[in-house]
Amino acid sequence: MSRFFILFLLVSLTLISKKKTNFVFFLVDDMGMMDLGTYGSTFHETPNIDQLAKTGMKFNYGYAACPVCSPTRASIMTGRHPVRVDITDWIPGSSNNKKNKLLHPKDRDNLALKEVTIAEELKSHGYQTFFAGKWHLGNEGHWPTDQGFDINIGGHHRGSPPGGYYAPWNNPVLEAKKKGEYLTERLTEESTRFLENRNTDKPFLLYLSYYNIHTPIQAYKKHIDHYQKKTEKFSGTTPSEQEHDGQTRIRQDNPALASMVSAVDDSVGTLLAKLDELGLSDDTVVIFFSDNGGLSTKPKMGPGSNAPLRAGKGWLYEGGVREPTIIRAPDVTEAGSVSNQPIVSMDFFPTMLELAGLPLKPELHADGRSLLPELTGKKGKGRALYWHYPHYHGSTWRPGASIRDGDWKLIKFYDYEKVELYNLKEDPSESNDLAKQNSKIAKDLEYKLVAWQKRMNAKLPIPNPAYKK
Repeated sequence: MSRFFILFLLVSLTLISKKKTNFVFFLVDDMGMMDLGTYGSTFHETPNIDQLAKTGMKFNYGYAACPVCSPTRASIMTGRHPVRVDITDWIPGSSNNKKNKLLHPKDRDNLALKEVTIAEELKSHGYQTFFAGKWHLGNEGHWPTDQGFDINIGGHHRGSPPGGYYAPWNNPVLEAKKKGEYLTERLTEESTRFLENRNTDKPFLLYLSYYNIHTPIQAYKKHIDHYQKKTEKFSGTTPSEQEHDGQTRIRQDNPALASMVSAVDDSVGTLLAKLDELGLSDDTVVIFFSDNGGLSTKPKMGPGSNAPLRAGKGWLYEGGVREPTIIRAPDVTEAGSVSNQPIVSMDFFPTMLELAGLPLKPELHADGRSLLPELTGKKGKGRALYWHYPHYHGSTWRPGASIRDGDWKLIKFYDYEKVELYNLKEDPSESNDLAKQNSKIAKDLEYKLVAWQKRMNAKLPIPNPAYKK
Protein backbone atom coordinates (compact mmCIF):
# COMPACT_ATOMS: atom_id res chain seq x y z
CA MET A 1 0.00 0.00 0.00
CA SER A 2 1.55 3.33 -1.09
CA ARG A 3 2.13 6.21 1.31
CA PHE A 4 0.00 8.41 -0.95
CA PHE A 5 -2.96 6.04 -0.62
CA ILE A 6 -2.55 5.84 3.16
CA LEU A 7 -2.46 9.65 3.36
CA PHE A 8 -5.57 9.88 1.16
CA LEU A 9 -7.35 7.37 3.38
CA LEU A 10 -6.45 9.26 6.55
CA VAL A 11 -7.65 12.55 5.08
CA SER A 12 -10.90 10.92 3.94
CA LEU A 13 -11.52 9.41 7.37
CA THR A 14 -10.84 12.78 9.00
CA LEU A 15 -13.36 14.47 6.72
CA ILE A 16 -15.93 11.77 7.44
CA SER A 17 -15.39 12.08 11.19
CA LYS A 18 -15.97 15.85 10.92
CA LYS A 19 -19.14 15.43 8.90
CA LYS A 20 -21.80 17.70 10.33
CA THR A 21 -24.81 15.89 11.71
CA ASN A 22 -28.03 17.89 11.81
CA PHE A 23 -31.12 16.99 13.81
CA VAL A 24 -34.84 17.41 13.16
CA PHE A 25 -36.91 16.39 16.16
CA PHE A 26 -40.68 16.07 15.70
CA LEU A 27 -42.54 15.96 19.03
CA VAL A 28 -46.31 15.48 18.90
CA ASP A 29 -48.67 16.22 21.78
CA ASP A 30 -51.09 13.51 23.00
CA MET A 31 -50.43 11.14 20.10
CA GLY A 32 -50.63 7.47 21.05
CA MET A 33 -48.69 4.75 19.31
CA MET A 34 -51.81 3.39 17.65
CA ASP A 35 -52.65 6.75 16.04
CA LEU A 36 -50.35 6.06 13.08
CA GLY A 37 -50.85 3.83 10.08
CA THR A 38 -47.39 2.32 10.50
CA TYR A 39 -48.46 1.02 13.92
CA GLY A 40 -51.79 -0.32 12.74
CA SER A 41 -54.34 2.47 12.55
CA THR A 42 -56.83 2.00 9.73
CA PHE A 43 -58.90 5.11 10.47
CA HIS A 44 -56.10 7.68 10.64
CA GLU A 45 -54.06 8.11 7.46
CA THR A 46 -50.40 9.08 7.90
CA PRO A 47 -48.56 8.37 4.62
CA ASN A 48 -45.64 10.73 5.27
CA ILE A 49 -44.88 9.43 8.75
CA ASP A 50 -45.33 5.86 7.51
CA GLN A 51 -42.77 6.59 4.80
CA LEU A 52 -40.38 7.96 7.41
CA ALA A 53 -40.65 4.63 9.23
CA LYS A 54 -39.88 2.80 5.98
CA THR A 55 -36.66 4.81 5.57
CA GLY A 56 -35.54 4.53 9.21
CA MET A 57 -36.07 2.43 12.33
CA LYS A 58 -39.40 2.00 14.09
CA PHE A 59 -39.45 1.19 17.80
CA ASN A 60 -42.37 -0.90 19.04
CA TYR A 61 -41.62 -0.19 22.69
CA GLY A 62 -40.79 3.49 22.80
CA TYR A 63 -41.87 4.89 26.17
CA ALA A 64 -42.55 8.36 27.50
CA ALA A 65 -41.11 8.96 30.96
CA CYS A 66 -44.54 10.05 32.19
CA PRO A 67 -48.16 9.73 31.00
CA VAL A 68 -48.53 13.53 30.86
CA CYS A 69 -46.69 16.20 28.93
CA SER A 70 -44.35 18.46 30.95
CA PRO A 71 -42.41 15.67 32.71
CA THR A 72 -41.75 13.84 29.44
CA ARG A 73 -40.71 17.08 27.72
CA ALA A 74 -38.25 17.77 30.53
CA SER A 75 -36.88 14.23 30.23
CA ILE A 76 -36.21 14.68 26.50
CA MET A 77 -34.53 18.03 27.05
CA THR A 78 -32.25 16.81 29.86
CA GLY A 79 -31.85 13.04 29.57
CA ARG A 80 -32.95 12.95 33.22
CA HIS A 81 -35.95 11.26 34.80
CA PRO A 82 -38.85 13.56 35.74
CA VAL A 83 -38.28 12.65 39.40
CA ARG A 84 -34.68 13.88 39.15
CA VAL A 85 -35.69 17.28 37.72
CA ASP A 86 -38.71 17.48 40.08
CA ILE A 87 -41.31 17.85 37.35
CA THR A 88 -43.69 14.94 37.85
CA ASP A 89 -46.95 16.50 36.67
CA TRP A 90 -48.10 18.76 33.88
CA ILE A 91 -47.37 22.39 34.69
CA PRO A 92 -48.84 23.78 36.90
CA GLY A 93 -50.83 20.60 37.64
CA SER A 94 -54.10 20.13 39.47
CA SER A 95 -54.70 21.52 42.94
CA ASN A 96 -55.26 19.15 45.82
CA ASN A 97 -58.89 18.35 46.50
CA LYS A 98 -60.28 17.70 49.97
CA LYS A 99 -62.49 14.99 48.47
CA ASN A 100 -59.45 12.93 47.45
CA LYS A 101 -58.07 10.25 49.73
CA LEU A 102 -54.51 11.48 49.28
CA LEU A 103 -52.66 14.76 48.91
CA HIS A 104 -50.34 14.66 45.94
CA PRO A 105 -46.86 16.23 46.27
CA LYS A 106 -45.81 19.66 45.07
CA ASP A 107 -43.32 19.73 42.21
CA ARG A 108 -41.61 22.45 40.16
CA ASP A 109 -43.53 24.77 37.83
CA ASN A 110 -40.55 25.14 35.48
CA LEU A 111 -37.45 23.41 34.21
CA ALA A 112 -34.65 24.76 36.41
CA LEU A 113 -32.14 26.91 34.55
CA LYS A 114 -29.32 24.90 36.14
CA GLU A 115 -30.38 21.87 34.10
CA VAL A 116 -28.37 21.46 30.89
CA THR A 117 -30.61 20.84 27.89
CA ILE A 118 -29.72 19.05 24.67
CA ALA A 119 -30.04 22.43 22.95
CA GLU A 120 -27.48 24.00 25.28
CA GLU A 121 -25.09 21.09 24.84
CA LEU A 122 -25.32 21.13 21.04
CA LYS A 123 -25.08 24.92 20.97
CA SER A 124 -21.83 24.74 22.93
CA HIS A 125 -20.46 22.70 20.02
CA GLY A 126 -21.44 25.24 17.36
CA TYR A 127 -24.99 24.18 16.57
CA GLN A 128 -27.77 26.53 15.52
CA THR A 129 -30.83 25.75 17.62
CA PHE A 130 -34.42 26.41 16.54
CA PHE A 131 -37.62 25.73 18.48
CA ALA A 132 -41.20 25.98 17.26
CA GLY A 133 -44.45 25.04 18.98
CA LYS A 134 -45.38 23.86 22.45
CA TRP A 135 -42.87 24.37 25.29
CA HIS A 136 -44.84 24.04 28.57
CA LEU A 137 -41.74 24.00 30.79
CA GLY A 138 -42.17 27.26 32.65
CA ASN A 139 -43.19 30.88 32.42
CA GLU A 140 -41.20 33.77 30.93
CA GLY A 141 -37.60 33.48 32.03
CA HIS A 142 -37.75 29.73 31.46
CA TRP A 143 -38.74 29.74 27.79
CA PRO A 144 -36.79 28.04 24.97
CA THR A 145 -34.42 30.97 24.46
CA ASP A 146 -33.50 30.70 28.16
CA GLN A 147 -32.73 27.01 27.72
CA GLY A 148 -30.37 26.92 24.75
CA PHE A 149 -32.48 27.75 21.69
CA ASP A 150 -31.46 30.64 19.44
CA ILE A 151 -34.98 31.04 18.06
CA ASN A 152 -38.37 30.43 19.65
CA ILE A 153 -41.55 30.44 17.56
CA GLY A 154 -44.65 29.95 19.69
CA GLY A 155 -43.20 28.28 22.78
CA HIS A 156 -44.39 29.62 26.14
CA HIS A 157 -45.89 28.45 29.44
CA ARG A 158 -49.24 27.16 28.22
CA GLY A 159 -49.84 23.53 27.31
CA SER A 160 -52.78 23.97 24.97
CA PRO A 161 -52.90 26.57 22.18
CA PRO A 162 -54.31 29.76 23.71
CA GLY A 163 -57.25 30.84 21.60
CA GLY A 164 -57.28 27.56 19.70
CA TYR A 165 -55.71 26.40 16.46
CA TYR A 166 -57.16 29.07 14.17
CA ALA A 167 -56.21 32.74 14.21
CA PRO A 168 -56.80 35.07 15.86
CA TRP A 169 -55.06 33.19 18.67
CA ASN A 170 -53.50 34.55 21.85
CA ASN A 171 -49.91 33.29 21.79
CA PRO A 172 -47.49 35.75 23.46
CA VAL A 173 -44.60 34.82 21.15
CA LEU A 174 -46.40 34.15 17.86
CA GLU A 175 -48.53 36.80 16.21
CA ALA A 176 -50.93 35.56 13.54
CA LYS A 177 -50.39 36.81 10.00
CA LYS A 178 -54.00 36.57 8.93
CA LYS A 179 -57.43 35.61 10.22
CA GLY A 180 -58.16 31.92 9.97
CA GLU A 181 -54.48 30.95 9.80
CA TYR A 182 -53.93 27.39 11.04
CA LEU A 183 -51.34 27.04 13.80
CA THR A 184 -49.63 23.87 12.58
CA GLU A 185 -49.27 25.26 9.05
CA ARG A 186 -47.67 28.40 10.48
CA LEU A 187 -45.21 26.45 12.63
CA THR A 188 -44.28 24.40 9.58
CA GLU A 189 -43.73 27.53 7.48
CA GLU A 190 -41.46 29.01 10.16
CA SER A 191 -39.51 25.75 10.32
CA THR A 192 -38.96 25.58 6.57
CA ARG A 193 -37.92 29.26 6.60
CA PHE A 194 -35.29 28.44 9.21
CA LEU A 195 -33.91 25.65 7.00
CA GLU A 196 -33.75 27.99 4.03
CA ASN A 197 -32.11 30.87 5.90
CA ARG A 198 -29.83 28.99 8.30
CA ASN A 199 -26.08 29.50 8.48
CA THR A 200 -24.88 26.78 6.12
CA ASP A 201 -21.48 26.65 7.84
CA LYS A 202 -23.05 25.33 11.05
CA PRO A 203 -25.00 22.17 11.90
CA PHE A 204 -28.47 22.64 13.34
CA LEU A 205 -31.12 21.31 15.71
CA LEU A 206 -34.66 21.96 14.51
CA TYR A 207 -37.14 21.03 17.24
CA LEU A 208 -40.74 21.18 16.02
CA SER A 209 -43.04 20.56 18.97
CA TYR A 210 -46.64 20.39 17.77
CA TYR A 211 -49.61 21.58 19.77
CA ASN A 212 -51.59 18.99 17.82
CA ILE A 213 -53.33 16.78 18.78
CA HIS A 214 -53.99 18.28 22.22
CA THR A 215 -57.42 19.63 23.08
CA PRO A 216 -59.32 21.66 22.03
CA ILE A 217 -60.23 19.15 19.34
CA GLN A 218 -60.74 21.46 16.37
CA ALA A 219 -61.05 19.95 12.92
CA TYR A 220 -58.35 20.68 10.36
CA LYS A 221 -60.52 21.98 7.54
CA LYS A 222 -58.27 20.60 4.79
CA HIS A 223 -59.05 16.99 5.78
CA ILE A 224 -62.27 17.00 7.81
CA ASP A 225 -64.61 16.13 4.93
CA HIS A 226 -62.58 13.03 4.12
CA TYR A 227 -62.78 11.70 7.66
CA GLN A 228 -66.44 12.56 8.09
CA LYS A 229 -67.12 10.33 5.10
CA LYS A 230 -65.03 7.56 6.65
CA THR A 231 -67.17 7.63 9.80
CA GLU A 232 -70.23 6.67 7.74
CA LYS A 233 -69.03 3.05 7.75
CA PHE A 234 -69.53 2.87 11.52
CA SER A 235 -72.86 1.95 13.01
CA GLY A 236 -74.17 2.62 16.48
CA THR A 237 -72.54 4.61 19.24
CA THR A 238 -68.82 4.63 19.88
CA PRO A 239 -67.90 1.65 22.07
CA SER A 240 -66.17 2.20 25.40
CA GLU A 241 -64.91 0.21 28.36
CA GLN A 242 -64.97 0.93 32.08
CA GLU A 243 -61.53 1.88 33.41
CA HIS A 244 -61.69 2.19 37.19
CA ASP A 245 -63.62 5.48 37.63
CA GLY A 246 -63.53 6.43 33.96
CA GLN A 247 -64.56 5.35 30.49
CA THR A 248 -62.08 4.49 27.74
CA ARG A 249 -62.87 4.93 24.05
CA ILE A 250 -61.89 1.74 22.24
CA ARG A 251 -62.52 2.69 18.61
CA GLN A 252 -60.88 5.34 16.46
CA ASP A 253 -63.82 7.11 14.85
CA ASN A 254 -63.39 10.80 15.67
CA PRO A 255 -63.14 12.71 12.36
CA ALA A 256 -61.96 15.98 13.95
CA LEU A 257 -59.13 14.25 15.82
CA ALA A 258 -58.17 12.28 12.72
CA SER A 259 -57.96 15.50 10.71
CA MET A 260 -55.58 16.91 13.35
CA VAL A 261 -53.40 13.81 13.00
CA SER A 262 -53.37 14.44 9.26
CA ALA A 263 -52.23 18.02 9.87
CA VAL A 264 -49.16 16.63 11.66
CA ASP A 265 -48.56 14.16 8.83
CA ASP A 266 -48.76 16.94 6.23
CA SER A 267 -46.26 18.98 8.23
CA VAL A 268 -43.80 16.09 8.53
CA GLY A 269 -44.08 15.55 4.78
CA THR A 270 -43.38 19.22 4.10
CA LEU A 271 -40.29 19.29 6.31
CA LEU A 272 -38.88 16.04 4.92
CA ALA A 273 -39.40 17.31 1.37
CA LYS A 274 -37.58 20.53 2.28
CA LEU A 275 -34.62 18.50 3.59
CA ASP A 276 -34.52 16.68 0.25
CA GLU A 277 -34.79 19.94 -1.70
CA LEU A 278 -31.91 21.51 0.21
CA GLY A 279 -29.73 18.40 -0.05
CA LEU A 280 -29.77 17.91 3.73
CA SER A 281 -31.39 14.50 4.08
CA ASP A 282 -28.12 12.55 4.01
CA ASP A 283 -26.70 14.67 6.85
CA THR A 284 -29.79 14.92 9.04
CA VAL A 285 -31.04 12.61 11.77
CA VAL A 286 -34.84 12.69 12.02
CA ILE A 287 -36.60 11.70 15.24
CA PHE A 288 -40.37 11.34 15.66
CA PHE A 289 -41.95 10.94 19.10
CA SER A 290 -44.91 11.91 21.30
CA ASP A 291 -45.03 13.16 24.89
CA ASN A 292 -47.70 10.77 26.18
CA GLY A 293 -50.48 8.49 24.99
CA GLY A 294 -53.67 9.66 23.36
CA LEU A 295 -56.46 11.05 25.51
CA SER A 296 -58.87 8.12 25.56
CA THR A 297 -59.97 7.86 29.20
CA LYS A 298 -62.18 10.47 30.84
CA PRO A 299 -65.24 10.41 33.10
CA LYS A 300 -67.32 10.13 29.91
CA MET A 301 -64.71 8.85 27.40
CA GLY A 302 -61.89 10.72 25.67
CA PRO A 303 -61.64 11.83 22.01
CA GLY A 304 -59.09 9.21 20.91
CA SER A 305 -58.39 5.51 21.22
CA ASN A 306 -55.19 3.59 21.96
CA ALA A 307 -56.77 0.14 21.63
CA PRO A 308 -55.63 -2.59 21.87
CA LEU A 309 -53.37 -0.85 24.43
CA ARG A 310 -55.12 -0.15 27.72
CA ALA A 311 -56.32 3.32 28.80
CA GLY A 312 -54.48 6.45 27.68
CA LYS A 313 -53.07 9.83 28.68
CA GLY A 314 -52.71 10.18 32.44
CA TRP A 315 -52.52 6.42 33.04
CA LEU A 316 -49.54 4.15 33.62
CA TYR A 317 -51.08 1.40 31.53
CA GLU A 318 -49.45 1.00 28.11
CA GLY A 319 -51.93 3.30 26.40
CA GLY A 320 -50.65 6.19 28.50
CA VAL A 321 -46.90 5.74 27.99
CA ARG A 322 -46.24 3.77 24.77
CA GLU A 323 -45.39 6.22 22.00
CA PRO A 324 -44.86 6.20 18.25
CA THR A 325 -41.06 6.26 17.97
CA ILE A 326 -39.13 6.53 14.71
CA ILE A 327 -35.47 7.41 14.17
CA ARG A 328 -33.85 7.82 10.76
CA ALA A 329 -30.08 8.19 11.04
CA PRO A 330 -28.35 8.20 7.62
CA ASP A 331 -25.58 5.60 7.29
CA VAL A 332 -26.60 4.18 10.67
CA THR A 333 -30.16 2.85 10.54
CA GLU A 334 -31.28 0.27 8.03
CA ALA A 335 -34.33 1.35 6.06
CA GLY A 336 -37.51 -0.32 7.30
CA SER A 337 -35.85 -1.82 10.37
CA VAL A 338 -37.77 -2.50 13.59
CA SER A 339 -36.62 -2.68 17.20
CA ASN A 340 -38.54 -4.50 19.91
CA GLN A 341 -36.29 -3.36 22.74
CA PRO A 342 -37.85 -1.05 25.33
CA ILE A 343 -36.45 2.49 25.21
CA VAL A 344 -37.46 5.66 27.03
CA SER A 345 -37.51 9.40 26.38
CA MET A 346 -34.35 10.09 28.44
CA ASP A 347 -32.42 8.12 25.80
CA PHE A 348 -32.68 10.76 23.09
CA PHE A 349 -30.12 13.12 24.69
CA PRO A 350 -27.16 10.69 24.73
CA THR A 351 -28.23 9.20 21.40
CA MET A 352 -28.05 12.60 19.73
CA LEU A 353 -24.66 13.31 21.25
CA GLU A 354 -23.24 10.04 19.96
CA LEU A 355 -24.76 10.47 16.50
CA ALA A 356 -23.20 13.95 16.40
CA GLY A 357 -19.81 12.48 17.23
CA LEU A 358 -19.74 14.31 20.56
CA PRO A 359 -18.63 12.84 23.88
CA LEU A 360 -21.29 11.36 26.13
CA LYS A 361 -21.90 13.18 29.41
CA PRO A 362 -23.45 10.68 31.82
CA GLU A 363 -23.37 13.23 34.61
CA LEU A 364 -25.94 15.16 32.57
CA HIS A 365 -28.09 12.51 30.89
CA ALA A 366 -28.02 10.45 34.08
CA ASP A 367 -31.10 8.35 33.30
CA GLY A 368 -30.73 7.77 29.57
CA ARG A 369 -28.43 5.67 27.44
CA SER A 370 -27.41 5.92 23.80
CA LEU A 371 -29.55 3.94 21.38
CA LEU A 372 -26.71 3.47 18.92
CA PRO A 373 -26.69 -0.32 19.51
CA GLU A 374 -30.36 -0.56 18.56
CA LEU A 375 -29.96 1.81 15.63
CA THR A 376 -27.20 -0.38 14.19
CA GLY A 377 -29.24 -3.56 14.59
CA LYS A 378 -27.59 -4.77 17.78
CA LYS A 379 -29.09 -5.36 21.21
CA GLY A 380 -28.72 -2.56 23.72
CA LYS A 381 -28.09 -3.08 27.39
CA GLY A 382 -31.26 -4.14 29.17
CA ARG A 383 -32.51 -2.26 32.21
CA ALA A 384 -35.64 -1.81 34.24
CA LEU A 385 -37.78 1.22 33.37
CA TYR A 386 -39.58 3.22 36.06
CA TRP A 387 -42.54 5.59 36.11
CA HIS A 388 -43.61 7.79 38.99
CA TYR A 389 -46.92 9.61 38.72
CA PRO A 390 -48.07 10.42 42.27
CA HIS A 391 -50.76 12.87 41.14
CA TYR A 392 -54.48 12.88 40.45
CA HIS A 393 -55.35 13.58 36.82
CA GLY A 394 -58.49 14.56 34.91
CA SER A 395 -58.40 11.25 33.07
CA THR A 396 -59.62 9.77 36.41
CA TRP A 397 -56.14 8.38 37.17
CA ARG A 398 -55.24 8.24 40.85
CA PRO A 399 -51.66 8.43 42.25
CA GLY A 400 -49.36 5.53 41.44
CA ALA A 401 -46.04 4.30 40.09
CA SER A 402 -44.84 1.44 37.91
CA ILE A 403 -41.88 -0.61 36.76
CA ARG A 404 -41.19 -2.65 33.64
CA ASP A 405 -38.46 -5.28 33.97
CA GLY A 406 -38.16 -7.67 31.05
CA ASP A 407 -41.64 -8.75 30.01
CA TRP A 408 -43.08 -8.04 33.45
CA LYS A 409 -44.80 -4.82 34.44
CA LEU A 410 -46.08 -3.91 37.88
CA ILE A 411 -48.31 -0.93 38.67
CA LYS A 412 -48.65 0.28 42.24
CA PHE A 413 -51.82 2.21 43.06
CA TYR A 414 -51.50 4.33 46.20
CA ASP A 415 -55.13 5.43 46.34
CA TYR A 416 -56.51 1.93 45.74
CA GLU A 417 -53.81 0.39 47.99
CA LYS A 418 -53.03 -2.46 45.62
CA VAL A 419 -50.64 -3.60 42.91
CA GLU A 420 -51.31 -5.12 39.49
CA LEU A 421 -48.91 -7.35 37.55
CA TYR A 422 -48.89 -8.04 33.80
CA ASN A 423 -46.81 -10.05 31.38
CA LEU A 424 -46.60 -7.71 28.39
CA LYS A 425 -45.33 -10.38 26.01
CA GLU A 426 -48.35 -12.62 26.60
CA ASP A 427 -50.83 -9.87 27.47
CA PRO A 428 -50.03 -6.58 25.68
CA SER A 429 -53.50 -5.24 26.53
CA GLU A 430 -52.90 -5.69 30.28
CA SER A 431 -56.19 -7.49 30.72
CA ASN A 432 -55.03 -10.32 33.01
CA ASP A 433 -53.74 -9.21 36.43
CA LEU A 434 -51.28 -11.86 37.66
CA ALA A 435 -50.34 -10.24 40.99
CA LYS A 436 -51.94 -12.96 43.13
CA GLN A 437 -50.99 -15.80 40.81
CA ASN A 438 -47.33 -14.66 40.71
CA SER A 439 -46.99 -13.07 44.13
CA LYS A 440 -43.21 -13.53 44.34
CA ILE A 441 -42.61 -11.72 41.06
CA ALA A 442 -44.98 -8.96 42.20
CA LYS A 443 -43.19 -8.58 45.55
CA ASP A 444 -39.75 -8.55 43.91
CA LEU A 445 -40.80 -5.86 41.42
CA GLU A 446 -42.47 -3.78 44.10
CA TYR A 447 -39.31 -3.98 46.21
CA LYS A 448 -37.24 -2.89 43.21
CA LEU A 449 -39.61 0.01 42.50
CA VAL A 450 -39.56 1.22 46.12
CA ALA A 451 -35.75 0.95 46.25
CA TRP A 452 -35.48 3.06 43.10
CA GLN A 453 -37.86 5.67 44.53
CA LYS A 454 -35.74 5.92 47.67
CA ARG A 455 -32.54 6.33 45.64
CA MET A 456 -34.17 9.08 43.60
CA ASN A 457 -35.78 10.78 46.64
CA ALA A 458 -39.13 10.52 44.89
CA LYS A 459 -41.94 12.48 46.50
CA LEU A 460 -44.92 10.37 47.53
CA PRO A 461 -48.57 11.25 48.19
CA ILE A 462 -49.65 11.48 51.84
CA PRO A 463 -52.98 10.85 53.57
CA ASN A 464 -55.47 13.71 53.30
CA PRO A 465 -56.66 14.69 56.79
CA ALA A 466 -59.79 16.31 55.31
CA TYR A 467 -60.83 13.14 53.46
CA LYS A 468 -64.06 11.50 54.54
CA LYS A 469 -65.15 8.12 53.19
